[in-house]
Amino acid sequence: MPQLNPAPWLAIFTFSWLIFLVLIPPKVLAQSFLNEPVVETKHTKTNPWNWPWH
Repeated sequence: MPQLNPAPWLAIFTFSWLIFLVLIPPKVLAQSFLNEPVVETKHTKTNPWNWPWH
């Protein structure tokens, strides 16, 4: 049964986590947003709904 031999599976597991933890996060964090969020200072008053619920 080859699944009992840990040598190839341990290497695959180690290299895959090495890729996930070292190579991918800088690529994800380097992404920039096209539309930066804008903080609105004006507050609008909302009206409650006066709909019957029956």
